[in-house]
Amino acid sequence: MKSTPFNLVISALFNGRKGERPPAVNPTSVACHGLMDACGVSFPEAHLNADAMAELAFAGHDILGFDTVMPEYSVDQEAAALGCDVDWGDRNKMPDCRNFPHEDFSDIVVPDDFLDKPSIRVLLDALSILRRRVGGQVAIVGKAMGPWTLSYHMAGTQNLLLQVGMGETEKVVNMLRQLMPATIASINAQFQAGADVVVLADHATGNLVGAYHYEELLLPIHREITAQISGPLILHVCGNCTDRLELFADAGFDAYHFEWQVDAKEAVARIGDRMSLVGNVNNAQVLYQGTPEDVYKQARYAIEAGVNMIGPECAIPLSTPVENLKAIVAAVREGY
Repeated sequence: MKSTPFNLVISALFNGRKGERPPAVNPTSVACHGLMDACGVSFPEAHLNADAMAELAFAGHDILGFDTVMPEYSVDQEAAALGCDVDWGDRNKMPDCRNFPHEDFSDIVVPDDFLDKPSIRVLLDALSILRRRVGGQVAIVGKAMGPWTLSYHMAGTQNLLLQVGMGETEKVVNMLRQLMPATIASINAQFQAGADVVVLADHATGNLVGAYHYEELLLPIHREITAQISGPLILHVCGNCTDRLELFADAGFDAYHFEWQVDAKEAVARIGDRMSLVGNVNNAQVLYQGTPEDVYKQARYAIEAGVNMIGPECAIPLSTPVENLKAIVAAVREGY
């Protein structure tokens, strides 16, 4: 008897008894115009309405064939709940923060009703809908922003990085620690709502901060987060993070979702025995501009390298062709 998508993902996540094939997974977002058209749900409704959010997530499994469903398409759910003025965009534009409410690094207090704020509530309700619809059959993936990403939203990316570069580390760490409870609350609430696994997106990427900054400022906080979460966590950090792979493994995450800039063979050789690996099909050149054959070849490279779960490297461009996303599914199903 063949394994269910849920069983394939859980087996791959814990690097245990392997299923008959690697799963095709969606740790960030596979929402694109073609998928919106196919299921009749579009942005910004899918950011703001739980039924629409769940329906678009289900389409990733039902129409594309992925072994996961993931209903959060933006990076702004927690930021909105913490006081950012969010432009929720439109069919052709992802959400974005209009302001930075703590650019002066003033103290941040996570509100008592944080989990009841509309931007969080809609995600939790969508996860519950998906649990009722596909629970135990398809792996349900949640997503939460880590303290580093939330600091970008609170203070502004350039402002935060300037403080890091100037050595104002006490100010930065204070903000990270004030934001950590929001990340933990969001993750735990998503598990309670129905998520099987949660992606922690924290963009301390190689082209923005050095590995030593990750080790000094964020690694201790990541260790505290993983120690306080009872469910499986996938770390997502964009960009070339080859210089900090072992540090990610040290942080206690169950898996790392990585970009094509990190070679799959090198990642597997260096940390594949310590955490599962997820990715790493290139978005811009392959999924967006390439052919299904290009996608298929890159997915097969990752599979043959030993990557546990195969999917796009990050949230895909909105104009990505549906046929290219289906090529990932074809690659994991080859021979099965």
